[in-house]
Amino acid sequence: MSTAHIPQKSPLPVDVEAGRKYFWCSCGKSNRQPFCDGAHQGTDFLPLTYTAETTRTLYFCACKHTRDAPLCDGSHNSLD
Repeated sequence: MSTAHIPQKSPLPVDVEAGRKYFWCSCGKSNRQPFCDGAHQGTDFLPLTYTAETTRTLYFCACKHTRDAPLCDGSHNSLD
């Protein structure tokens, strides 16, 4: 698997806490989107670690095509 699976074509809002680490799923196979559940095992994908700087709501990418991983940059709007 060299291309990430697309679980959905819209971002997922997440209330993050300052200082907490989050492990974003980059393969798209996790059942805990947008976060990793280990489904990438046996692939070339690895989770991306994100540490929240402030407590707030962020929009994590769920299409796995963002250029601003792990956050949504609107790339889902250009997917087929």
